[in-house]
Amino acid sequence: MSPNSTLWQTILQDLEKLYNEETYNELFLPVTSTFKDQNGLLTMVVANEFLKNRINKLYIAKINELATKYSSTPVRLKFISQEEVIEEPVADRKLTIDYRQGNLNSTYTFDSFVVGKSNMFAFRMAMKVADQPGAVANPFYIFGDVGLGKTHLMQAIGNYILDNDVEKRILYVKADNFIEDFVSLLSRNKNKTEEFNAKYKDIDVILVDDIQIMANASKTQMEFFKLFDYLYLNNKQIVITSDKPASQLTNIMPRLTTRFEAGLSVDIQIPELEHRISILKRKTATLDANLEVGEDILTFIASQFAANIREMEGALIRLISYAQTFNLEITMDVVEEALGAVLKTKKKTNQLNENNYDKIQSIVADYFQVSLPDLIGKKRHAKFTLPRHIAMYLIKLKFNIPYKTIGSLFNDRDHSTVLAACEKVERDMRMDSNLKFAVDSIVKKIDSPSLK
Repeated sequence: MSPNSTLWQTILQDLEKLYNEETYNELFLPVTSTFKDQNGLLTMVVANEFLKNRINKLYIAKINELATKYSSTPVRLKFISQEEVIEEPVADRKLTIDYRQGNLNSTYTFDSFVVGKSNMFAFRMAMKVADQPGAVANPFYIFGDVGLGKTHLMQAIGNYILDNDVEKRILYVKADNFIEDFVSLLSRNKNKTEEFNAKYKDIDVILVDDIQIMANASKTQMEFFKLFDYLYLNNKQIVITSDKPASQLTNIMPRLTTRFEAGLSVDIQIPELEHRISILKRKTATLDANLEVGEDILTFIASQFAANIREMEGALIRLISYAQTFNLEITMDVVEEALGAVLKTKKKTNQLNENNYDKIQSIVADYFQVSLPDLIGKKRHAKFTLPRHIAMYLIKLKFNIPYKTIGSLFNDRDHSTVLAACEKVERDMRMDSNLKFAVDSIVKKIDSPSLK
């Protein structure tokens, strides 16, 4: 039996456990072997268009997740109908799988993205964009702090599109790489110009990561503006990520930011504790399916790394690697041994953040022209309660510390009071443009270099 056939038989065993007998017997059992293996793409044959469409639309993500799990090399599966095999030309067409291998991380799929309240809207809209590229939201702009999953969600769009049509030309590029390509283009070498146009214009979907890196690069921005308009006018899907809303991008030309805002913007927020624990459980399973890490230990790690999921996952990987290297059972003592240096650095960072809590309170007090004691104190006049609530909301937004801790910064208020205040500000901002403007203005002051 060939390695590909062995892989498919292994996947079949899991599919039989995952789905009911009728689905398994109708869709998966009749598929016995691969038709073609090219550049890591396995093409599988089913009887007709109906079965092909059902598998490619409903089950392909799970199948490719299993393929990644069981294959030692990068591999993806695609299903075609028997009619397409007959129509297949003798000379193989050049597939664009190079884009996936060179630019897209095949593990960044919708299935491997852990969904919670903090990213639910972004996730659902990303799936719609992937299902109908160029039609639902163009451009699609994803923003949020570092390490919260923007790149994963962006690349999941590209991987989903390729799963459904391997002929689609997808390009993922970080903004700094675009700058490098443009600088190379400035050599005015004819070959470089043709190479640049072939890479950036002869595509169906462009995924541009960390657009804020283009700040101050005016010539690059102008080139990207021309590319943006070319792709947009040709109905090509544009997906962009950034660490902030388009309206808050600094040193990016307005003609670009207004185009970003003309599409759909979604944000990924800091996930809640339960969501972070779910992420750690998923990560543990991908590292070692047979490994069990106690709920108390996962809760501890999730509570220590609230603001950066990438950092949190890195801590988990360090812990598991440490335990496996020394053949240790994962206990809290082992956590202290493995993560001691990391937690010590984290503690120092948190101590620095405490100074920033005071600065946020001061900036809000100055903005609303109230005294700091009145902002923190117990006076209930609207003149003081609104800025107080905004200060609570912004400290939670920026540092995601527990509500009880925020309450301690405001004359030992109860955690439920802080929770209600934060929810009220978030709710009222959707309906009150003046309030949103005020909060956005304060955020700009908080993000200014003087606070860093």
